[in-house]
Amino acid sequence: MRKVALFLLPVFFFLLAFIPTVQAQDHVAPHPPPVHINKYKKRDTLKINPYVVDTLLAPIPIKRAYFHDKIDKEQKIADEADGQKDGRIRVSGDSVLTAVLSAALLRNVDRIQVMIENMPANGRDAETDNQQRIRALQAVWELMRQYNGDPKPSPDAYYKLVANMHDMLIADNENKLMEFVTDNANVYTLDNGKVLLANHPDVRTYLYRRLGKEDPVMMIKRLQEYANDTFAGNIIKAAARLVPDVLFNYATSTNKLLKNAVELTQDTLVQDIVKIAAYSKAPLKALPFLSDLYYGRKTLAEIDTIADHPDLYFENLVRMRLQGDSIGSHIYNEELKYRALTGFVRQMNELHEAKDDVRFRCIDSLKPWALYYIMVYGQDEIYTSSFLGTFRRMMERMKPQKGNELLASVRYDHFRTFIRMCAGYNTLSDFLGTIDDTTKTALMTSFIGGLENGQTDDLEDAVDVADAFGSIRDSALSVFLLKKVRENYEISYKIESKKGMVVYSLLAMLFEGNKISGNDTGAAVASERLHLPPINKVRFKDLVDDSGIVYQQVFFFGDEDGKNSYDTYLNDFKDNSNWKITVDTFWTVISSVTGKRIEIYANRPLDEPQDEVATDSLIKYLDAHNIHPTVMIHRGHSYHLPFTLSKLNKQVRIVILGSCGGYHNLAVVLDHAPNAHIVSSKQTGVMAINEPIIRAMNTMLLDGADINWIIMWRQLDTYFLDKKDLQEKYDDYVPPYKNLGAIFIKAYRQMMNN
Repeated sequence: MRKVALFLLPVFFFLLAFIPTVQAQDHVAPHPPPVHINKYKKRDTLKINPYVVDTLLAPIPIKRAYFHDKIDKEQKIADEADGQKDGRIRVSGDSVLTAVLSAALLRNVDRIQVMIENMPANGRDAETDNQQRIRALQAVWELMRQYNGDPKPSPDAYYKLVANMHDMLIADNENKLMEFVTDNANVYTLDNGKVLLANHPDVRTYLYRRLGKEDPVMMIKRLQEYANDTFAGNIIKAAARLVPDVLFNYATSTNKLLKNAVELTQDTLVQDIVKIAAYSKAPLKALPFLSDLYYGRKTLAEIDTIADHPDLYFENLVRMRLQGDSIGSHIYNEELKYRALTGFVRQMNELHEAKDDVRFRCIDSLKPWALYYIMVYGQDEIYTSSFLGTFRRMMERMKPQKGNELLASVRYDHFRTFIRMCAGYNTLSDFLGTIDDTTKTALMTSFIGGLENGQTDDLEDAVDVADAFGSIRDSALSVFLLKKVRENYEISYKIESKKGMVVYSLLAMLFEGNKISGNDTGAAVASERLHLPPINKVRFKDLVDDSGIVYQQVFFFGDEDGKNSYDTYLNDFKDNSNWKITVDTFWTVISSVTGKRIEIYANRPLDEPQDEVATDSLIKYLDAHNIHPTVMIHRGHSYHLPFTLSKLNKQVRIVILGSCGGYHNLAVVLDHAPNAHIVSSKQTGVMAINEPIIRAMNTMLLDGADINWIIMWRQLDTYFLDKKDLQEKYDDYVPPYKNLGAIFIKAYRQMMNN
């Protein structure tokens, strides 16, 4: 056997000579297929490529073994984070990403450790060479620590980070770091360079300067890394024009390093941010008017006076929106939406039982265009009656203006959203009635036209149009809009706009399908036309796992409303012989004892922020036991919704959003769960409505029946018929087969992909 092995060695090394070394590049070729590596296997040292061989050419010296152990420890932490030590780092509900992450952080990091030991000294003396290898090991250790400290690690990003580390170490060892950084000026080089560029100030300066010009938004968030460097001022200056709120946070920070870096930057805009932070009576309320201060339109004292008066403040936020200044635009836009909700919509909603003169007092002095923005920006939460009261006041105060003149005064900003809302609240005829026929035709032509513009995934306007189709009751207007849809399809065809052709063909199909989808037969026809699975039902077999169990996950939060919602939810099961309840430290399990097997996992609403710890602990438990819920239910306020949405995965088939404005998160839901049926409210989620919906669904599941939304909603219609106090809010809930926005997005993505 030994003779045979020796005979084959020349052939083996001949083949090795033709394996190219990995060159530094931005898009690194995939590493060899993952294999288990013995880091400590000794190998005869012959002339081979030290960057490719996957076993040690010499034993690891004692003085470096410590650093290998530190890396191994971090790998062990990453491996065991899901509750199992099995050489896999699990990504919830995704076996492909699990394989990618496991290969990168376990097997490929092992290879890098071997490569560090095998690299040639390239003329370095023993001590210098040892320090070079230790620095390389420290860089790998920092990479692993970065992963273990990352609350939301991206598998793709860490795969690229490890690949970048591999190539950057080779470049460093070959004295080619500048060439590598020039070719790979990106966030991965930046992260790995924290250690590897520490002894190369010229290369580090080049990298930070270049990325500071290319992406100042990313770089300003890393100010801590370079605050004392001479190039910091240029990055701060560039970032001030894009994210002045980040600089404002630094200027008001207790971190002296960051604060001083901003305060010492000699730039007019940066100094205006510092001035607001230091001298305004209400800095946070003054910040949206930064461009007023910068362009000399208002003094800081005048801005503070505006901030003292809520109505004046809101109207000036509208002014900022209409001026369209690029500096700080996201700040005044977010503030405008926040003030519309907190200052007006929620007040009107809370006073829904009060007389109108009390309920609508908060908007008594506002101009019609301010009322327009309250409705548009309040779309997530505004009650039907709050919208109608605001709409009537807008109509009265805009006289003798016509509707089109009002829209012109707001530069047709969000006008499709406004028209969609008017259609939904049955006020579109009133609004259009103020406009002469010629102008009305032009307005509705604009409503339909131009949907082919923008990026492929920019669908907000198209979804508004799709939603409006489901609410328009004027037959003449319906015929006109359908005609315009067809005309715009022809235009898109002529200009070869794929997006336009898909959008307008879908709108035509939705328009026709909406007329027939109120029964199972019509819904089946509409589904077939749209090339979608049934829009009116979710098959029971698509909800069970291989063991025949339907798994559900319910998200609760630790505020007072969340705890009340949790208690009410459990009470629905406590005295029901069909269910048993088991309470754990972080979560509760509700299991069926009759009918089909159903297991519901609900995190306990511990005091914030422990509620998120409870949810994360539950998700780790589910992953470790290979449990993938197909039903996910959100029971919290709208500001908790992003947390829930981030936990969705492609196996989810039913999503119930029991929160305010859940309807307006359709695209985000479908990004994570492309086949999900979504139950949501256009406005305010209500516990007394969420519970009957969930109860009706679980009744069907216990029977092993398909979830038929048409049948289920007829039952719910009957249930809420005599509940007058809930009727208005129930009417705002949208069943999946009527959710034209979600259906449109699904069908659009399907057609664009094909």
